[in-house]
Amino acid sequence: MTDNEDQVAGVLLAAGGGRRLGGRPKALLEHHGHPLVEHAIAALRAAGCTRVHVVLGARAEEVRARAALDGCVLVDNPAWEEGMGSSLCAGLGSLAGTGARAALVSLVDQPGIGARAMARVRAGYRDETSLASAAYAGVRGHPVLLGAAHWAGVSATATGDRGARAYLREHEAEIALVECGDVALPYDIDTAADLHHLE
Repeated sequence: MTDNEDQVAGVLLAAGGGRRLGGRPKALLEHHGHPLVEHAIAALRAAGCTRVHVVLGARAEEVRARAALDGCVLVDNPAWEEGMGSSLCAGLGSLAGTGARAALVSLVDQPGIGARAMARVRAGYRDETSLASAAYAGVRGHPVLLGAAHWAGVSATATGDRGARAYLREHEAEIALVECGDVALPYDIDTAADLHHLE
């Protein structure tokens, strides 16, 4: 295979319970008439990820019932309340044995980051040792591409809401930063004040 098409899997972290949004699961927040989880899946696919693993947690059964998740691998994270780190571990763990050599990790609550930014970061894949990250005015953000050689190290250090942050800080020199500020807006939907971003 000349293209890296099947070697980079999309991993969407969509387990958050929206604690600061009155307990509304972020995956089901509506944007342009569809839940955020559907937007994020579509963006990963448009960026070239033919395999998409979606990590669910808060009200997972409701998300399964209300969102179109066809063709995705659904990964339940019973420990979702522990934070994003547990979801990242669940997502990376679900790739074992799939043949994926890298994961493009995206967050469900960043609808301003679409397929163009994801495709740029995905293009940073070279082999299992690859590390690439979107940057906004030079500041590292999401999505992040994690080559399979890094999964164990990331999983060992991903605790609470830190995700891969500690691991990436240790490996700063190896990360290919991909500027995406011209094609994406890296805001999070965390609080009621952020809901104005949704249409």
